[in-house]
This record gives sequence, structure tokens and C-alpha cells, in this order.
Amino acid sequence: MADPKPNTTPRRIGVRAFRGNLDAILREARAGAAFLVTERGEILAEIRPPAQAPRVARKPGALRGRIHMAPDFDTLPPDVLAAMYGQEP
Repeated sequence: MADPKPNTTPRRIGVRAFRGNLDAILREARAGAAFLVTERGEILAEIRPPAQAPRVARKPGALRGRIHMAPDFDTLPPDVLAAMYGQEP
């Protein structure tokens, strides 16, 4: 397959060629190429990489004061603690 060129016109490819070269086509799509899968001149599908959603920068501490945990949330029950140390409860 040819080198993919991002942001170019989609390349037309027949169903048989698509089936026979699926791994290479998907590799090119990942690199930015777009394809129109055709059968007898009719476009059946369009293969292209997904649109990149804008990444929102995380803001540390944004949920401060909105998440509450019980004071004993990490305290183990005595029977579980004893089992961890191989003791009888």
C-alpha cells in the first residue's frame, strides 16, 4: 500500500481489495488515511480514523469538598485482619 497522506481525499478501494488488505488499510487509517469501500462503483462504507475529541486538561482538586468518605473506610474487620496474618479470628 502507498504511504498514507493525512487530510487528503479518501481513496476508493473495492470490497475484494479491502478484504485482502484489511490489516494494511487499517494501519494506514490509523496513520490518517481515509478510504471509500466500493462495490461496482457504489460506495458502501467510509473508513477513516476517528475525529480527535479535544482533551480537557484535568484540574487537580476540582472535586475537593464534593467527595466524602467514611472515617473508617479503610479499616479492616477483625476477622479479615486475622486471616491475613494466618491467625484464628
